[in-house]
Parts: sequence; C-alpha cells; structure tokens
Amino acid sequence: MAFSRKKTLVAGSAAAAIAAATAVALPAFASASAASVDAPAAAVAGHAYRHGAVPLRDAAGQAHAAPQADQSGQGKPANQTKPMTYHGGTDGVGVTTGAPKVYVIYWGSQWGNASQDAQGHTTLSGDTAGMAPRQQAFFKGLGTKGETWSGVMTQYCQGVKTGATSCPATSAHIGYPTGGALAGVWYDDSAVAPSAATGNQLAQEAVKAAQHFGNKTAAANRNVQYVITSPTGTHPDGFNTPSGQFCAWHDFTGDSSLDGGGAVNSPVGPVAFTNMPYLTDMGHSCGANAVNAGSAGLLDGVTIVGSHEYAETVTDQFPYSADPSSPVLTSGGWITDNDSSGGENGDKCAWVRTGPGVAFNLALATGSFPVQTTWANDANHGAGGCEGSHPIVKNSAPHKVTIAHIANQTGVVGRGVRVAVKGHDSVAASHLTYTIVGLPTGLRIDARTGVITGRPTRVGTFHVTVEAKDETGAYVRTTFTWTVRAH
Repeated sequence: MAFSRKKTLVAGSAAAAIAAATAVALPAFASASAASVDAPAAAVAGHAYRHGAVPLRDAAGQAHAAPQADQSGQGKPANQTKPMTYHGGTDGVGVTTGAPKVYVIYWGSQWGNASQDAQGHTTLSGDTAGMAPRQQAFFKGLGTKGETWSGVMTQYCQGVKTGATSCPATSAHIGYPTGGALAGVWYDDSAVAPSAATGNQLAQEAVKAAQHFGNKTAAANRNVQYVITSPTGTHPDGFNTPSGQFCAWHDFTGDSSLDGGGAVNSPVGPVAFTNMPYLTDMGHSCGANAVNAGSAGLLDGVTIVGSHEYAETVTDQFPYSADPSSPVLTSGGWITDNDSSGGENGDKCAWVRTGPGVAFNLALATGSFPVQTTWANDANHGAGGCEGSHPIVKNSAPHKVTIAHIANQTGVVGRGVRVAVKGHDSVAASHLTYTIVGLPTGLRIDARTGVITGRPTRVGTFHVTVEAKDETGAYVRTTFTWTVRAH
C-alpha cells in the first residue's frame, strides 16, 4: 500500500492520557520519514501511512525530552530546521490560492438534538464537552480583528518550480480568510456514524458534504476543506485505540492508500478533508490545558489541533502518496522531505514547549483561541522558524487572463467536432480552468485543456459563453454562436 501523505497528530494511549493528568506532556506529530523514529508495532500495523509515528511517552512512561532551542530560540530539533520545498502540485493543485473556506460536518445521529446558541453556532445535546460551538467560533473568527497568524501561510504559493523554497510576488499565493473562514455547518444525522470509520468512509462523508452544500464541481471545491467531526465515544480510523496513536489528520479523496477501500470516486472533483475525532475523549493527550489552566483550558486542543490541520491543508491541499521505501516522500504542496516531525508546516512546530514557537492565545472577533505556530521559510532572515504572526503576502500585480478570438462555429448533427479554446494568463505558471454555458447538445468542454469535443445531437443556433479563470480569481469571458444543421 502506498505511503499516504496525510498528516497525523500523535496521541498517547488511554493509559498515557490518564498519566498525563499528573505529569502533563504534550504529544508529538507523526513522522513524515520512513526512516525516522519507529512507533510501537500496534500503532502502525496494517496502516502504511502511520509508519514512523512517535508515541506520547516512552516505554518507561516518562515524557519525551523537550526539543533543545537552536540559536534562533525557536525550540526545534536539528532535523526540523530544513526549509519546506514545493513539490509541484497534485493534478495542478498545490495550495489553497483563494480565500480558504471551511465547512464543518458533525457526523452521526449520536450528536443528539441540534439547536443554536446566542452567537448562532450549532449546538448539540450529545456534545457534552462543548467542542462544536468552540470549533465553529474559531473558524468563523479567522481573518478578523487584523489577525496575522493566517499571514504566515500566505508566504507560500504554487506556480513555482518543484524544489523552490520561496515565492515571487507574481505567483499565486495562499489566500487570506478575510472576514472568516467558516463557510457552513451541517449536522448529518441521517444515520449513526460508524463506531470506527475507515479513511475511505471519512472521504465518502466529505463528498456527501460537498453535495449537501451545493459544491458539485472541482472548481467549487478548489479552495475548500471539509472537517469531518465524529461524536464522542467513536474511533474514526482507530482514534483513541492502541492502533490509532493520533489526534487528527488531513487528506483528500484521491488518496489511493485510504484504508477501507482506497480513493473515493468523487463526482464533485477532488475534495480536501480532515478526520477530526472528538478530541476531548483523549484529554491532555490531544492538548487539553496545553495553554490555559483549569476549566478554561479543557478545550485548548480543539483549536490547537484544528489550527494545525487547517494550516497544513491550505499549504498542502491534496497530499500525494508515494512508495514508503522511497527515501523521498513526495507531496502535492509544501513539505520538508525526511523530516522526523512529519514535514508539513504544522508538524514542524507541533507542541513546541520553549521559545517563540510555543502555542499561544490568538485574539479574534469571536473570542480568544489557543493555536500553534506554523513553519515560516522566511523567518530568521531565511533560516526558517516557527511563527505565530507574519505580514499578509499578496500578489504584487493582479493576473490578467485573455482568450484568443473564437469565430462563430457551424456543425452538422452527428458529425464529430473539436475546437480548442486558447486561454492565456499573464503569469505563465498559473493554471486555468474553463467553464462554458450554451453549448449545442452533445458537446462538452475539458475544464483543464479548454478543448470542446463531441457530436451535436440537435439542430439550432446556440449562443455560447466560455470562461477561463485562474487560481487567483482572475477571469475572462467571451461569446460566440454555434449553428448546427441537419446535414
């Protein structure tokens, strides 16, 4: 089975969670390198994507030593100081280039009865810890009150060469979630959620959610992520079991290594999603009281883990799969190869305990939320480091998209046609997506190449409008007529 690039936030066993109540130790993330620290056999058996998982505590039950701070004071082990590089994208997608949109799904009737609180958040009677409204408030608040935590991610882009460590101003940078990232909430109580959902089942639920929200095309899901949140007492992908040493992970529906059936045949295009278990079931092992003491910190892990997966999804939207025996595990977006932390921007700064890279409370319009720092290649004069704040990076000049002139077309019923729509972007490395309305019945356009093919099936004169749009939202439209004769 191929090695999945989905990122795993490692947790301890149930026993370790209990031990943490007296000696708090925060978990590490799963390794991205097949040659790095081995996890207990039970944690990786039958799951290639968990290879190299780091357990919360060692065999003696003692907390792992905190990372030693380097000269920058970032608190990073030496093998986590290498920069992230761009890996070329998966099917033309490397990062989230528009304003990120987050849809939160509460999966399964076990969540109980739904209502709303005074802030308009969905509340659920089975959510005894109050995870749901906290989760919604966090995503709703991102991009408000001038927060610059999201700015760290905007330094990354796509449309650069594989292996690049920085982005020119003209490249398609990650978007900033101005005014909030939360795009929708759905309580899917149509059935009981599986007690131990497989990766494939989680991906299927993400596709179902996309259809529920009306995001029925690849273009509609281009800058979207779906957070599949499971109810308390369940074990999605083995969460909170000896074989599931993690808090959460993210992936996409096209990953062939998803357990339980592999990639999902998605009619809405590839979909990015997060497996978000009921984190408070693991207490301190998944971040409770990581920043705030007492009852105020019981939900710390909800937004620390949530911020981790959000940041990794926007910088590596469709993680790639590679052979676990390979010395370099490729990724769609930005990652550091052979990094024992896991290699994505969240992994490299997970659970830092000392120095500027520690988790902190982020002030948003919807409240104050603990978040972790994320990796910035340009920190420390280009040496890299974990940052919680960064100026928002925007393209220095807007992209301009054009379409070459398309003459009016004629055709005959039943006779094959092939017409190429030729779009051009002012930034050569950008990726255009084509859409069209008004085509004669029987014809279609390839959204990636712009080529129209098929055989007309009905006589008439059709008024056609075609659009070419790039990752930054720049677009152009043109119209022409297509006359179809009987013979």
